[in-house]
Amino acid sequence: MSESTTTAVDGNQLIAKALARFGVDRMFGVVGIPVTSLANRAVSLGVRFIAFHNEQSAGYAASAYGYLTGRPGVLLTVSGPGCVHGLAGLSNAMANAWPMVMISEEAQQSDPMAESTTTAVDGNQLIAKALARFGVDRMFGVVGIPVTSLANRAVSLGVRFIAFHNEQSAGYAASAYGYLTGRPGVLLTVSGPGCVHGLAGLSNAMANAWPMVMISGSCDQKDFGRGDFQELDQIAAVEPFSKFSAKAKSIKEIPDCVFQALAKARSGRPGGCYLDFPSDVLHQTISEAEAESLLATAAEKFGESEKVLCVQNSQIEEAVSLLRHAERPLIVFGKGAAFARAENELGKLVERTGIPFLPTPMGKGLLPDTHELAATAARSLAIGKCDLALVVGARLNWLLHFGEPPKWSKDVKFILVDVSKEEIELRKPHLGLVGDAKLVLEKINLGIKDDPFCLGKSHPWVAAISSKVKDNVSKMEAQLAKEVVPFNFLTPMKIIRDAIAGLGSPAPILVSEGANTMDVGRSVLVQTEPRTRLDAGTWGTMGVGLGYCIAGAVASPDRLVVAVEGDSGFGFSAMEVETLVRYQLPVVVIVFNNGGVYGGDRRSPDEISGPYKDDPAPTSFVPSAGYHTLIEAFGGKGYLVGTPEELKSALSESFSARKPAVINVIIDPYAGAESGRLQHKN
Repeated sequence: MSESTTTAVDGNQLIAKALARFGVDRMFGVVGIPVTSLANRAVSLGVRFIAFHNEQSAGYAASAYGYLTGRPGVLLTVSGPGCVHGLAGLSNAMANAWPMVMISEEAQQSDPMAESTTTAVDGNQLIAKALARFGVDRMFGVVGIPVTSLANRAVSLGVRFIAFHNEQSAGYAASAYGYLTGRPGVLLTVSGPGCVHGLAGLSNAMANAWPMVMISGSCDQKDFGRGDFQELDQIAAVEPFSKFSAKAKSIKEIPDCVFQALAKARSGRPGGCYLDFPSDVLHQTISEAEAESLLATAAEKFGESEKVLCVQNSQIEEAVSLLRHAERPLIVFGKGAAFARAENELGKLVERTGIPFLPTPMGKGLLPDTHELAATAARSLAIGKCDLALVVGARLNWLLHFGEPPKWSKDVKFILVDVSKEEIELRKPHLGLVGDAKLVLEKINLGIKDDPFCLGKSHPWVAAISSKVKDNVSKMEAQLAKEVVPFNFLTPMKIIRDAIAGLGSPAPILVSEGANTMDVGRSVLVQTEPRTRLDAGTWGTMGVGLGYCIAGAVASPDRLVVAVEGDSGFGFSAMEVETLVRYQLPVVVIVFNNGGVYGGDRRSPDEISGPYKDDPAPTSFVPSAGYHTLIEAFGGKGYLVGTPEELKSALSESFSARKPAVINVIIDPYAGAESGRLQHKN
């Protein structure tokens, strides 16, 4: 506990000093924004940091360490999704009465309707019937006590069940399935810990505004409060992440609960909903006639919800006038527009008006990145100089710099199109249009059609954007033309881009996660079709990769799925490659292997001290790990590549085969930047 030689101590140092002063000598976790420095500081003060691939496992380690030593086990997580992942260990510590502290920093998821031949219907059958009656055709999850029979009953009614190794990945799959199909993705979990693991997917659905329903079994109602097997107040646990939650206290409540949750998940602003079914309710029975009556009544009460449209004609007229008279207008659209299937209306608006457009990362592909009015390659100019921005299905959050200077002009006016009145009230735009993106754009297009206008290629604003795009693209292509070995991020990314382009249509679904891998991929990889890009999203979640891959393959079986993953992101859910092989899904996972989080050991000299200074850095993994051999263990195809020729060959073979594959791409560990483009936050 010697005094620092500097005159100032930052928050990371102070936390590390406090932990060491208390006697903490071990810490478990996953580093990243904004806690990497905290881990390094703790190590320099003699705290041994054990770096994991997933906060869930790290949390279980911390809780068990508390039990084994009698001293609090300490778990370190990143903000948001990392905190949610860590809840597994925290809840485990509470359930087992083991001392543990979790530290997270807050930043500034047959005929389906065939009649049963039995005379009695139990709770499992009734839930399955309700799901099938509503139109659910896919379910993701992990079976066990008390929901195994529910999964089997659903399968017998035509619902395809995709069984995972971990509810975390299954939840991410369910959330992405909701986005890709427009119908609620359904996650099934066991009680207690299974429910906690599933919170990752449920919170991801809420953060991204995707429709999803999580269904969990729970302990027998009469034993609740007595320490029953996997007992947890699950309604309270899901409350921060669910727009609607219901617990069926008797079998007769099941149809209403199921239909209401599925309807609410996609009504208004989509999001996650939760259903709790105690084990005693699952085993209750009613007659088949009563079951059919309850199902029919629920279907009538909670049928199809109408799309939101709360705009007046005068507001549409004002929007058209603002667009018409703006000197430097810009159209911005995001995954909300993609979810609304608004690509045709956006295309008409851009073609009629000649206004440049800028997609958010998951809005890419609604209009092709190659479109002559695409401003992605001139993003700073577009948002910094526009005087009017029509923002469709995208929130003015951190991804769009909150719509504030210095990234945006202080005089810019926003027209905000959002399905949520509350979102518009929060952002306070110049003009807010509440409604489904597709419906609102239809009205704007009609308003323009009556009195058309178009900027034209020679318009100063369009010409400036076009010139900047050409200049930046030319600079990027010059960098991509250089073949660098050992690989940097650009060389393999260009090879992947060209291989994907060679596939034509239907374009593959691209899954991207990782700091540098995702950031570079967003600039290099080209999207030409709607809803073909899935990435870390609004919450910046690491660990979504394999779940998203499986969702994409199940939702769009005609498309190849290509995942471009950092090795850290891949590690969260790598075991699910077995799921790819088991279901023979057409998924090719490309792992950019640079030896750790951001690229291994990047500590400053003053951080390399203390009794455990010779341990691997909190950001380090095993160098040149053989990730490709993992899928080979299950019968899939693995490739190890380190040269352009090897990568081209692996891509050609795996893309043609359309079988589960992992391509392990060895990257120079010093090629990227810590935290990617968000290093200022770490």
